Parts: sequence; structure tokens; C-alpha cells
Amino acid sequence: MLSLPANVRIFVARERVDFRKGFDGLCAIVRDHLGDDPLSGHLYLFFNARWNRLKILVWDRNGFWLFYKRLERGTFERIAGKDAKIEIDRARLAMLLDGFDTRKATSRRYFVRDVRIASRAGDERGRAAE
Repeated sequence: MLSLPANVRIFVARERVDFRKGFDGLCAIVRDHLGDDPLSGHLYLFFNARWNRLKILVWDRNGFWLFYKRLERGTFERIAGKDAKIEIDRARLAMLLDGFDTRKATSRRYFVRDVRIASRAGDERGRAAE
């Protein structure tokens, strides 16, 4: 797989996609159904009805890349979620492409997946310094 910059996000389309669609058809899905800009540089993953094929669409400065993977046996893990698109991280993408069941995978103790920096406006330490 390719190396991804830190600002690139990865989105999975929850609904199955007709795999006869090419660049223009997938761009229309990103724009109309997922509500995103296909020229953003983010990765968009699409699965077929049997979940044994995957297409990844990404914009790269002057054109689109379309990656395609077909499994000879088995299926990809179904990504659960309520929205039309689900965001995943790079580790989950790598495990998904390698055939791991990420629902059974666990992070090491004290490993933080999402870092959220709280606003300092309500922080008492910030007021005491004034």
C-alpha cells in the first residue's frame, strides 16, 4: 500500500457499490451520497455486494488513482456504522487489507487511539496565570 500523509483521512462507504462504476461514477457517489469533495485527497473505500472486492479512490494532485483488490477466497470485514460513510484509521485499513478481523483485535494497555485536546478557555490553570 502507499504511504499516507498525516492529514489524509480514510472513509468507507457503508452501502454496497455497483463495481461497473469507474472514476466518474465513484466521484459522483462521494459527492452526492457521502457529501464530500472527491478532490480532497482523502481515501474512499467501496465494497461490492458480496464484500469480496474493494475499490479505493483517491485524488493525487493532477488525477485520480483507483486501487482494486479482489479476494480469491473469503470476504472483507463488514464495517459497522449508522452513517453513509465511516472513518477508519490507517491501522484498521492495513488490517482490513491483510484480512484481519479488527473487531477481535485489541490495542495494548494505555495505548491512546484518539487524542482530544480540550479547549483552554474553561481551564482553571489558564485563569490563575492572568
